[in-house]
Amino acid sequence: VQLQASGGGLVQAGGSLRPSCAAPGRTLSNYFVGWFRQAPGKEREFVGRIMSGSSTYYTDSVKGRFTISRDNAKNMVYMQMNSLKPEDTAVYYCAVPAAGKMLTTDPRFYTSWGQGTQVTVSS
Repeated sequence: VQLQASGGGLVQAGGSLRPSCAAPGRTLSNYFVGWFRQAPGKEREFVGRIMSGSSTYYTDSVKGRFTISRDNAKNMVYMQMNSLKPEDTAVYYCAVPAAGKMLTTDPRFYTSWGQGTQVTVSS
């Protein structure tokens, strides 16, 4: 089952967005969920993850600005993005790590990629 990221958009620098991640047919609370992004011409990079509880981990460039959370009642994972910068512009994806690779930040070990959602930050 593919995860579905949505909720991106166009925002000015310093603004906020809250993309969401849905998993039809899958109970997200049972899974670690990772967020990644890919800018044009660049490789897909790790942004952050939420573990099966509520513990989170972020790449240094978004620490203090992005917050990943869960709403188990809605079976959703969210990523609150504040103080956005033009360099945050990318397509954002959510995915699930493969068994035994729960703590990896390497996108090659993640599965269930969906189409992603575009985030564009204007200067």
